[in-house]
Amino acid sequence: MAEDGFWNDVENANKVNQRIKVIHGKLDKYSKLVALGEDVETLFDMAEEEDDEATAEEAKQELAEFVREADAFRIATMLRGPYDSANAVLSLHAGAGGTEAQDWVSMLYRMYTRYCERSGFTVKELDLLDGDEAGIKSVTFECDGENAYGYLKAEKGVHRLVRISPFDSSGRRHTSFASLDVTPILTEDDNSVEIKPEDIRIDTYRSGGAGGQNVNKVSSAIRITHFPTGIVVQCQNERSQLQNKEVAMRILKGKLVEIKERERMEQMADIKGEMKKIEWGSQIRSYVFQPYTMVKDHRTGEETGNIQAVMDGDLDPFIHSFLMKS
Repeated sequence: MAEDGFWNDVENANKVNQRIKVIHGKLDKYSKLVALGEDVETLFDMAEEEDDEATAEEAKQELAEFVREADAFRIATMLRGPYDSANAVLSLHAGAGGTEAQDWVSMLYRMYTRYCERSGFTVKELDLLDGDEAGIKSVTFECDGENAYGYLKAEKGVHRLVRISPFDSSGRRHTSFASLDVTPILTEDDNSVEIKPEDIRIDTYRSGGAGGQNVNKVSSAIRITHFPTGIVVQCQNERSQLQNKEVAMRILKGKLVEIKERERMEQMADIKGEMKKIEWGSQIRSYVFQPYTMVKDHRTGEETGNIQAVMDGDLDPFIHSFLMKS
């Protein structure tokens, strides 16, 4: 930054600044972790010297906090994939289960919004389709923050809900499914993939959500279809057609890069980015509300009985377990 002419190239200067912020953030976290470890050691020494149970209990609590912070820092250092540091686009879709499944999507949307808030990420809704009677059929939203994609990629898959349905007058237990797709958002100058004009079709339609006075008068919403893969992306919540198109193109580019990465890693996946058929036997995680409470990840075995904490966004144990295993 001290070089002559550094600030003449504003775009490059901003990139360097952003990179510096990330590095400083990691160094600060490391320094705080070291200081916390020293404090814990001091507390244990004091408790032993003074034979003080209260100090010993405080030391145990501080040690538990140190272990949590150390595990989180360890996970962060593992996120070295080419797109782990990128922002992410998440798409939730209702599967088998009708209105119950659409209500499940709205619950998951709230859960991931809460997780992002706890993680310091910002959330921006891009597209939402309301359910027929209640809930949400599908929603696409952007999560911006350091390593957003690196963490949230662990959540991609089918999520299964078991509960007594509030929509069933007989009070029967229902099983519903929803799928989550997670895609990295590439920078504008990323040339990892080329999208040919003849390979896409761009359709416009009237936005159905908030967006200003012209929302029902102008066809500002954008839907892009990519013919070679069959991928369809759409955006309607920006203020103009141009902005919606830019966001949709970024999402499409991210999905194509993700496919490219999966192929490079020789992972078997559907070219459209679909995880599995959204029904029995394909879930990555189950959320059971009745007859007992349990959230269990079928990939790692991680589980908890505190389902309310999970629905309030406490997903770190599941995400960390997945990243450690993979």
